[in-house]
Amino acid sequence: MPQESRKTLHSLDPRAPWVISTHDLGRRPGSMRETSRSLPAPVNLSVGMIGVPRDAEIELVMRLEAVMEGVLVTGTARAPLSGECSRCLDPLTSEIEVGFQELFFYSPEDAAEDDSLLDGELLDLEPTFRDAVVLALPLSPVCSDDCPGLCVECGVKLADAGPDHRHEKIDARWAALQGLNDPNNHNDQEG
Repeated sequence: MPQESRKTLHSLDPRAPWVISTHDLGRRPGSMRETSRSLPAPVNLSVGMIGVPRDAEIELVMRLEAVMEGVLVTGTARAPLSGECSRCLDPLTSEIEVGFQELFFYSPEDAAEDDSLLDGELLDLEPTFRDAVVLALPLSPVCSDDCPGLCVECGVKLADAGPDHRHEKIDARWAALQGLNDPNNHNDQEG
């Protein structure tokens, strides 16, 4: 496949919300720009029981620096979260703040196989943001640290059930001995 067609297949749309222009930095090492943006959340940004709602507002604060090999992007992102408690299954909402840093290389010759590349003067920040958020999401989110969860026997929410909630479990192997210690048992064998 000719080089031109490969580049066309992978070129970024400068109007896409997560695509950022580095035109003002040029290729002058030491030039820098700080910026803040509000962007819509990408789709499918969740793990298990919690995630960032689709099209939620993501607040980004970033610094873009031109270095010898490319453009270094450092920043923080704040995003709302919604999901359900892994213990009691109640809905929960919270917020997450993550830091990220990524070097976008000017040329593939300078980069390793998995490194990010600039597309001309454009970079796509979405994969970097996605990696930072997904790695920071809790695998077992809870509504509170002391959430007791659900009763394993009947499924009632233990926080609502009260401290006297219990189920009598009799091991079938010992069930025949249940009545031996009962004072009302009239099967005593007296001589």
